[in-house]
Amino acid sequence: MKEIGDSNYFLCMNEVCDIAYYNEKGKMFTKKDVKVPIWFKIGAEPKYICYCNKVTEEQIEKAIVEDGARSVNDVIKLTGAMKNGQCKIKNPTGKCCYDVVKKTVDKILREIRKI
Repeated sequence: MKEIGDSNYFLCMNEVCDIAYYNEKGKMFTKKDVKVPIWFKIGAEPKYICYCNKVTEEQIEKAIVEDGARSVNDVIKLTGAMKNGQCKIKNPTGKCCYDVVKKTVDKILREIRKI
């Protein structure tokens, strides 16, 4: 395993790029170097939306399509998303997953309304 060192790392936000994290000194970690897939990267499997409780996009879709969830709160109740609050250490962005959960819920609701 590569050494992290003591410098700050940044998350590569390009979904097609294989680089996961990089620092100002040119040190990089690729998707293959990280323990969990980064949800927005192409080929991420599983596609976690909530890293604290390992809730996937598929579980959110099931909560909406099969279990009748119609809001973020419904999804949280049905999936257990956002229950542990360890986003700072478990989420690749180091931020709360609420916005990503909400965007995922909104996207799936838009898709099922088209059907």
